[in-house]
Amino acid sequence: MKAILASTSTLHGQAYLEYILPELKTHFQNCDFVLFIPYARPGGITHEDYTETARQAFSKIDIQVKGLHEFDDHAEAVREAPAIFTGGGNTFLLVSELYRNKVMPVLQESVRNGTPYLGTSAGSNIGGLSMQTTNDMPIIYPPSFKTLGLVPFNINPHYLDPDPNSRHKGETRETRIKEFHTLNSQPVVGLREGSWLEITDRVMLKGKLDARIFEKDQDAYEVQTGTDLTNLN
Repeated sequence: MKAILASTSTLHGQAYLEYILPELKTHFQNCDFVLFIPYARPGGITHEDYTETARQAFSKIDIQVKGLHEFDDHAEAVREAPAIFTGGGNTFLLVSELYRNKVMPVLQESVRNGTPYLGTSAGSNIGGLSMQTTNDMPIIYPPSFKTLGLVPFNINPHYLDPDPNSRHKGETRETRIKEFHTLNSQPVVGLREGSWLEITDRVMLKGKLDARIFEKDQDAYEVQTGTDLTNLN
């Protein structure tokens, strides 16, 4: 495989994908274009507007972008794409549309067979075994929570640490992930903004920040960037 699963598309104070564009220039080199999956529609924007945002970002590294909505047969477009990018937004909507358009199994097959893939936020969440550790509201009911399984664990993008100086003393991301582990066994990687997973024959943590690892019936722990997470299962 050749995939990047990034916690976010946009760091505070930066343009869309700015922080990771140097990686993407290499990741997608020699690809005629990148097929963009805009299903997650952040803020409810149109597929056209979302694709234009991706198109403008990739133009900075001289890579063309085509929106999946521009094709009549979405599954076939994914099957034939030289490279694929799934953007963030609402994971429930993204997964619902992937199943409704019969794209989920084709996308899984394409990426596993070597089609270069980028996911950000919701597009990274679907790289895990299931979407059950998303932070999003369930605005629509997908037919299944099962996702691509590109890695042998779940992902929590935009992972936030508790702020000891905050007046908010309610539940945290760590609390919610522990609740997940009362009924589920797969590990969860808390992926902080600015970090990503690089998947080839190995699964490597990349970026400047550490990640937080959650395993059932164990204390959460930190791993440094550059850590091999291939055997986390």
